[in-house]
Amino acid sequence: MIELLQQYWQQYLWGSPGHWSGLVVTLWLTVASVVLGFALALPLAIMRVSTRPWLAAPVWLFTYVFRGTPLYVQLLICYTGLYSLEAVRATPMLNAFFKDAFNCTLLAFTLNTAAYTTEIFAGAIKATPRGEVEAARAFGMSGFILYRRILLPSALRRALPAYSNEVILMLHATTLASTATITDLLKVARNAASDYYLPFVAYGLAALLYLAITLGLVWAFQRAERKWLAHLRPVRSDAGAPRSV
Repeated sequence: MIELLQQYWQQYLWGSPGHWSGLVVTLWLTVASVVLGFALALPLAIMRVSTRPWLAAPVWLFTYVFRGTPLYVQLLICYTGLYSLEAVRATPMLNAFFKDAFNCTLLAFTLNTAAYTTEIFAGAIKATPRGEVEAARAFGMSGFILYRRILLPSALRRALPAYSNEVILMLHATTLASTATITDLLKVARNAASDYYLPFVAYGLAALLYLAITLGLVWAFQRAERKWLAHLRPVRSDAGAPRSV
């Protein structure tokens, strides 16, 4: 066990010059895919709730496909499937993009989390109280201003609990990155287990690191919920009985 820790602690935690550690790769994939997925999901969610079928239907199809198929299959399609197409290999930009395992993995993760996040945000937009929308329209708001000032801020606050689960699930999904030969946290654990025949120790260390990251995310989202959803918490009236704001 001591030899395993001495040999692999840098690969688990800090890495070496020119090489990222498994922890850094896992965090990078999580943050990058969540940020890109969030940026993609916002406009898609607005399109998803549109009453115009030519806007809503393509987004519905996108979310249906990516939520209805395993992320593992999506990763394999991005990593090996697309590059097998002659049209991809014949296009210099696409050829360079899909030859990089990081690009393929990040693309699969981003599209997957964007699909789930789109449905989360779309549901939150639909759940916006009608009174808020009518009050905004009474002040002359419509279109972009209505979404920017009323609908999106309100919906994003209500979506926090569900979105926090999606971010944590995305962290756990990064364990598939080793399928694309990326040396993430799980890949380092596999290498350590095979070298020293101590799978309990090797995978246990990885589990502890995943748990630590998850606890950090839970703490951060709980802080955000206490700040931005404070108006939804019940308060006590003068008589002492709880009531909602």
